[in-house]
Amino acid sequence: MDDQQLLRYSRHILLDEIDIEGQTRLLQGHALVIGAGGLGSPAAMYLASAGVGHITLVDHDTVDLTNLQRQIMHTTARVGQPKVASGREALQQINPGVQVTALAERVDGERLQALVAAADVVLDCSDNFATRHAVNRACVAAGVPLVSGAAIRFDGQVSVFDPRQDASPCYACLFPPEREFEEVQCSTMGVFSPLVGIIGTMQAAEAIKLVAGIGRSLAGRLLILDAREMEWTSIGIGRDRHCPVCAQRHG
Repeated sequence: MDDQQLLRYSRHILLDEIDIEGQTRLLQGHALVIGAGGLGSPAAMYLASAGVGHITLVDHDTVDLTNLQRQIMHTTARVGQPKVASGREALQQINPGVQVTALAERVDGERLQALVAAADVVLDCSDNFATRHAVNRACVAAGVPLVSGAAIRFDGQVSVFDPRQDASPCYACLFPPEREFEEVQCSTMGVFSPLVGIIGTMQAAEAIKLVAGIGRSLAGRLLILDAREMEWTSIGIGRDRHCPVCAQRHG
């Protein structure tokens, strides 16, 4: 690290758990963020400020006026721009030393698999089950840890699914793909603005811990937030030995 980096990241370096070694791992790290909206905004901004060296943003959507109530990476002046272009501008203003790859596209199949395999950690900040399951399958196949978040109305949840750990469940263990879950969108149900900030920031914290190699992740635990009462519930989740996605990987 040069003098400017030592100064910029000094408050991380002062933490014994991170120090120079952990911050160096962050600078060399690559985070893939799926979704540049309510969750992706705070998540990506904290990844950039923390010095994660390469951030890939994936989102096919454009900035809309209705986004600005909660998607803090975007501004009124950038309404109509691709979200990933707006996000790249915001992240580079925060930290010009971070490389930001902006992909304005829907990704699936081999394309998604290649992007996941190139990352050290994946943050699922999407808003639908199809994308979440596709990202989970890619993470399990590539052996890359997944930080998953969701938020709707006043309810949020966050967890880590780490296929490197034999005991860790995957997203499909918790939400089996063959089971029908109600698909709810904030465009019809609404969402409490700070809620996505809370969950997205926690996703960033888990991702930073994973890349830096510190602390205990949320693997095997699901945190659920009721923001109306500001009450957290922690639920232990186990691996499904018959899971159609991860059972074969773990044998």
